[in-house]
Amino acid sequence: MAEKRDYYEVLGVGKDASDEDVKKAYRKQARQYHPDVNKADDAEAKFKEVKEAYDVLSDGQKRAQYDQFGHVDPNQGMGGGGFSGGDFGGGLGDIFDMFFGGGGGGRRDPNAPTRGNDLQYTMTIEFKEAVFGKETDITIPRTENCDTCHGSGAKPGTKPTTCSVCSGSGQQEVVQNTPFGRMVNRRACSNCGGSGQIIKEKCSTCSGSGKVKKQRKIHVKIPAGVDDGAQLRMTGEGEGGLRGGPSGDLYIVIRVKQHDFFEREDDDIYCEIPLTFAQAALGDEIEIPTLTERVKLKIPAGTQTGTFFRLKGKGVPRLRGIGQGDQHVKVVIVTPSKLSDEQKDLLRQFASLDGAQTHEHEQSFFDRMKRAFRGD
Repeated sequence: MAEKRDYYEVLGVGKDASDEDVKKAYRKQARQYHPDVNKADDAEAKFKEVKEAYDVLSDGQKRAQYDQFGHVDPNQGMGGGGFSGGDFGGGLGDIFDMFFGGGGGGRRDPNAPTRGNDLQYTMTIEFKEAVFGKETDITIPRTENCDTCHGSGAKPGTKPTTCSVCSGSGQQEVVQNTPFGRMVNRRACSNCGGSGQIIKEKCSTCSGSGKVKKQRKIHVKIPAGVDDGAQLRMTGEGEGGLRGGPSGDLYIVIRVKQHDFFEREDDDIYCEIPLTFAQAALGDEIEIPTLTERVKLKIPAGTQTGTFFRLKGKGVPRLRGIGQGDQHVKVVIVTPSKLSDEQKDLLRQFASLDGAQTHEHEQSFFDRMKRAFRGD
């Protein structure tokens, strides 16, 4: 197994990075390696690596533990776990139980109710669906209790019987005399397979397992303002429990597609708008697309390229708060690539009035060089 990279190295931040620095670095890397955008063979693996690093460094407690111990779990083995109800460090209790038939771990009832497994489902949605929310139905495969036998595994009208070998404990004990004394080895009962029960007549639907695979349709409500990488938890929509135990949960991981025009950072929206030289120099009033409508924006005379304008309240609804973020508009002055003779004369006059000299032969040289690089 390859050695894990340092989480700070993965995100490209220093150990003194603030929570905001960690978040910005994660968003940048996540956008770069998102499988919907990056089709490289290793993109998905790198995306998962970035997500794992962010999950640790964005959590204060996990980050402090990582800074102290690195990738090593301090609770592994016998060193850091301490004592817990007779289970020494999470390992010796099982050893005592296996050899001496007791210890602190105790026996588990094989017929006790058991919670079902959790499931995970990845859902890809459009940019605006993440902004405004969405309701949809998904279909997931999951294991449920058999409707014929209601999870017992026995043919209707019959019941499982207690195993005569293990008396329903699900375990067998093998006693051995050794130079160190009498030792007891406990293992799953070979007669019942550890279930503690024997099914003489199995259910024909589930073949005695008590479980069947089904395609289940589930209605999902995605809240407005959800972001890429978010998880929605749906309680009780996971795998069915055993012997009357509760079902597990379903975790829906959200993946958000990129937009052609808008970019998102937290609850704010960013976009770029082109301006002509005349618009920037003289000022103008232009229309700006937002997430919901087109709005008027006044461009002051003398605006420089790269200037940002803020449209307050035109961003993303706050997921856990009131109000919305803002939209930030960056203006970029576009230089025309083709000019008529009249336009050229006017620009020469403007340049002479401004006291500037033009060197058109140099421009044409660079134009020729650009065309050569493009292969025109």
